[in-house]
Amino acid sequence: MSQIFDFFFGQYSEYSTLDISLEIIAVTFGVASVFFAWFNKIWVYPTGLVSTSIYVYLLLKWSLLGDMMINAYYFIMSIYGWYVWTRKVDDTHTTPISRTNAKEKIAEIAIFGATLVFVYFVYKAFDKWNDWTAYVDTLTTAIFFVGMWLMAKRKIENWIFWIIGDIISVPLYFYKGFTFSSFQYLIFTILAIQGYLAWKKSLDKMPVTA
Repeated sequence: MSQIFDFFFGQYSEYSTLDISLEIIAVTFGVASVFFAWFNKIWVYPTGLVSTSIYVYLLLKWSLLGDMMINAYYFIMSIYGWYVWTRKVDDTHTTPISRTNAKEKIAEIAIFGATLVFVYFVYKAFDKWNDWTAYVDTLTTAIFFVGMWLMAKRKIENWIFWIIGDIISVPLYFYKGFTFSSFQYLIFTILAIQGYLAWKKSLDKMPVTA
């Protein structure tokens, strides 16, 4: 039993109690945020802001620039998403769930490509191209940037990007030594699948407009 425990959590012996506690709090609020997103509730954003702000601090401290940039971006987009989700499109309705149009699909590609270029130069500037995880970080950063942008605009396709990014992040974070965060992304994957199905069901019930 102790060998199993050491395999999953042995790396935390080198971490401070404060950092471990903060990671657990960030994971808890992160899971809560995705849970609220699943049910299309505005609380996705305040809980997400708590989680991302903690992760920005921890990841910067641990010199994980790609992951830190993802969470800094999440923090900014959470504020934007909070505004979009509560904005009235008429006298009684807020921004509804919808699918991306052709213009937004082009924007997805542009955001994905721009993120890859941006992360490349940041990693080059800080000499971070010294491990294979840097390449995976670059990919997941681009995936999550698009996913967060789509979620802020309440587009159902956001879940597809979350599912792909979360699946990649489960083994990636475990390899990096952040077991709690790895478990978080495993839970995220399950919730993202459920979220997609729930949003699709809700979207299918909406009347088709001409």
